[in-house]
Amino acid sequence: MRKVTAVALSFAMLGALLTGCGSGKAEEKVTVKVGALKGATTLGLLPLEDKAANGEAGENYEFSMMTAADELLPMMIKGELDIALLPSNVASILYQKTNGGVTVIDINTLGVLYMVSGDSSVTGVEDLAGRTIYLTGKGTTPDYVLHYILSGNGMDADSDCTLEYKSEATEVAALLAENPDAIGLLPQPFVTAAIAQNDSLSVVLDLTKVWDSLQEDGSNSRLVTGVSIVNNEFLAAHKDLVDTFLTEHEASIAYTAADPEGAAALIEKAGIVAKAAIAQKALPACNITYLDGQDMKDALNGYLSVLLSQNPQSVGGSLPEDDFYYLR
Repeated sequence: MRKVTAVALSFAMLGALLTGCGSGKAEEKVTVKVGALKGATTLGLLPLEDKAANGEAGENYEFSMMTAADELLPMMIKGELDIALLPSNVASILYQKTNGGVTVIDINTLGVLYMVSGDSSVTGVEDLAGRTIYLTGKGTTPDYVLHYILSGNGMDADSDCTLEYKSEATEVAALLAENPDAIGLLPQPFVTAAIAQNDSLSVVLDLTKVWDSLQEDGSNSRLVTGVSIVNNEFLAAHKDLVDTFLTEHEASIAYTAADPEGAAALIEKAGIVAKAAIAQKALPACNITYLDGQDMKDALNGYLSVLLSQNPQSVGGSLPEDDFYYLR
């Protein structure tokens, strides 16, 4: 009798295993491969990365951090990454390059651009007339944003100002350290680092506020720095994992606001900012945020429309279609 019972139990266990395999419950958990840039757009992701390293995240994540968007783009195209945090216009370009092969799932960072100077007489955009402005990268988003803001205030960037382009933000910061009366356009956290090194410097213009002041009533356009995108093949196969990532990313971003000291320690550990004290001071001005759904679409579409008017190639030649936006 005992032998019969043992055999029956063995068959029952085998049947359960086979049923588990057939239902997919015994399959290995899918690893979500996430790529990000070493900069402001990644700050809100670091708490989730830390949780994953401690085995506390809701999914299995594999994180890669790069120094340039050019490194992430081919990885997304080849399917080596499932999700990537990128500059918003780069996401649009990738959408066009892949014939709609990626979808934006959230906005993670709003405006991070500020005018910095030791000249306290600069209090408005009109005070930039006749001045030299140092900034990074001709034909980059800071350049387009500056042109839009000057134009919106009745000025022409080519005739009313002199724009001096540098290859890196550190060059602009070094120039301001040598000549505090100069005017530099810098992103966070370089702004805070530059001011920390030279107490005669301060923020004279917040370009996010200037941008908002130019929007017509009813416009939801925002100055959008960074977004998260997903490979559409991964989204089709693992929508539940994408939704879990969004929930965990939102909580991760909320943590940076709730515990700036803890977040700053993670930023220093990741090597994005050399010192946690500077990172903590910079965090409030980094405009780390979480927007999804219709709010995301309205804010991003308005921003990309401005870039399109400046240079169509800055967004890949045309605005993305509605399928670019993930409206769960």
